[in-house]
Amino acid sequence: MKKLLALLFVVTFFSLSNAAEIEYFPKDNAMMQFGVEHLASALEKTDLEKVRIVLLPKGESNIEPEGFRIVGKDKKWEICATDFAGAMYGTLEMAEQLITEGKVTECLMNPYLKKRGVKFNLPLDMRTPTYSEPSDAVQKNIPEIWDFEFWKETIDHLARHRYNHISLWSLHPFPSMVKVPEYPEIALDDVQRSTCDWEEHYSGRGDGFDSPEILEKFETVKKMTIDEKIAFWKKVMAYGKKRNVDFYIITWNIFVYGTDGKYGLTDKYDNEKTRDYFRCSVRELISTYPNLAGVGLTTGENMQNINTKKKEHWAFATYGQGVLDALKKEPEREIVFIHRQHQASVGDILKEFKPLVDNPQVDFVFSFKYAKAHVYSCTEQAWHGPIVEMLRKNKPLKTTWTLRNDDVYYFRWGAPDFVREFVKNIPHNVSWGYYYGCDQWLPGREFLAKEPSEPRLLEVEKHWMQWLLWGRLGYDPKLTNERLTGLIAAKFGLSQDGAKILFDAWQAASMVYPITTGFHWENYDFQWYIEGCRSRPHIAKTESGFHDVNKFISCKTHPSTDNITIPDFVKGKKKGTTPYQIAEQLNLTTDNALALLKKLKKGDHPELNATLDDIEIVAMLGKYYARKIAGSTSVALFRKTKDEKYSKQAKKELTEALEYWKEYTLLASARYKNPLWTNRVGHVDWEKTTAEVERDIDFASPSSLTKQ
Repeated sequence: MKKLLALLFVVTFFSLSNAAEIEYFPKDNAMMQFGVEHLASALEKTDLEKVRIVLLPKGESNIEPEGFRIVGKDKKWEICATDFAGAMYGTLEMAEQLITEGKVTECLMNPYLKKRGVKFNLPLDMRTPTYSEPSDAVQKNIPEIWDFEFWKETIDHLARHRYNHISLWSLHPFPSMVKVPEYPEIALDDVQRSTCDWEEHYSGRGDGFDSPEILEKFETVKKMTIDEKIAFWKKVMAYGKKRNVDFYIITWNIFVYGTDGKYGLTDKYDNEKTRDYFRCSVRELISTYPNLAGVGLTTGENMQNINTKKKEHWAFATYGQGVLDALKKEPEREIVFIHRQHQASVGDILKEFKPLVDNPQVDFVFSFKYAKAHVYSCTEQAWHGPIVEMLRKNKPLKTTWTLRNDDVYYFRWGAPDFVREFVKNIPHNVSWGYYYGCDQWLPGREFLAKEPSEPRLLEVEKHWMQWLLWGRLGYDPKLTNERLTGLIAAKFGLSQDGAKILFDAWQAASMVYPITTGFHWENYDFQWYIEGCRSRPHIAKTESGFHDVNKFISCKTHPSTDNITIPDFVKGKKKGTTPYQIAEQLNLTTDNALALLKKLKKGDHPELNATLDDIEIVAMLGKYYARKIAGSTSVALFRKTKDEKYSKQAKKELTEALEYWKEYTLLASARYKNPLWTNRVGHVDWEKTTAEVERDIDFASPSSLTKQ
């Protein structure tokens, strides 16, 4: 009987002239169609005769949700799955095998991590901002947020990379996304963007984005009623469903942007009207969007001087009760509720949110910032131990990990071995999954290229290898480097030998980020941005935020590495990786990248040329940091010993560092616009920074000792 049920699914077929027949059902399922389109294209150059896509009843086999099995021999093959997502992934896998290897190999694949997602800070409107609002990345992309084609293309790319959700992050999204019957004057028409003369720095807590100078000067990006906005987001979420990409909306609190003080609303914890407004808004958010898979919150940022018990009491009275209100209206509805474990107490969360934790309609999930703001630092991280222990004591609760990339913005990155090891080190048994993204950036459209394509490249398209790695290796960390090399060959039209050279060069240059940041470690985005060698000024203790020799000497190392800090090295500590050895690692990996680049030639493929340029640029950045670390270490030894050999050594190293910085600036500025304005470290200006790099040499002078 089960075999009969399975066969009933196979009643239609897709065929191309001179190509294999593809049998699948139902023919109108969008996920199936998406996969079949890719497979049909790949089959055109093969002699396969038939491919059958079979949906097995759940529990029929060892195929899990989103998993698949490919079986067959000779010219007839079968893709088996228990759901449409698995069928889509299996079809994409077969297509990829044919493209990269020219043949099909039997396999069984189930997702390694259940959830693989995107952290997307959502700039809806200047009146309902996101955390990264005061930045070029947001201001250049507000129009894209309201363009369906942007979302369609982005979702398609993410689906191919096996992502299955997008989390949209906002300080206060409700006025731009829902109508609340109890508060009818709150909903906002139109999309507005400020045209003010922005300051360089704004609050790191997300407050002050509604100052008069921001709101008084503006342009209307798009004329839309609130009903049209709602229809837009319904369409986006429905399209995501067609690609197995769910949407979640996550907020920071307490913010009331866009409410204009109406109904007496404030951001005060004890304002009962505000509590009621949030509760109603959460209810309407869930009720308005049938395809919204989840909501989430953080009780941080703008809940200062409030103890954790009061925070969670407020959070449940608003978000928790709002969810329960919505589910009461829809007894068949299921919802994911994500509670960030940030500036919060797990004990208070579990106590206050027990009605949600126990509710069968709710999948209650914690969220933890796994690598602080820098995934590109070390494949092992040091901060998750307490939450892992808590989850083990509170089974079956799990967590989703926030994987923050606040390092790689400009340049194309690709180090598969690093990502693979990183993913394997995530504590699997307590993991619901992860979402990957930034706070200084957002995956909109590329806006920094001096010769942009038209339309501008999607960020997920420009940084395709980076996005591919975090999606695919989360689904299957056994994905091989040989397969990735084949994808490079197919994308750029290279021979296998040429693709292997590019693969190795790309990986070698990309290691500049974790080697450097693993040594020069600061937890958060406002404390360190590697592509600009800077932070907020108070962290760097320099006027601009530039990390000078003094900062490199005083900075700690990543706690999961065996890297020795410069002060400890000067004191005589030798067990571990010394600063000079870190410098040598950077020298070796960049030498390797540059030597391999010489074997590759640019051609008429713009993206290949851009990738080769980015590899060279990052290699120059790595050369700079190698000399900077070595020079800073020599300065510290000179200060300790007063031996002038270290002074001469430091001067040589820091002079070479200056030359590499100049080369980095020259190459980067030839391809990209400079400066860049970010919300966390301000203006990143490579050319202006050159003068500060030059002043680093002064630290090597004997006269500098009198200034210490």
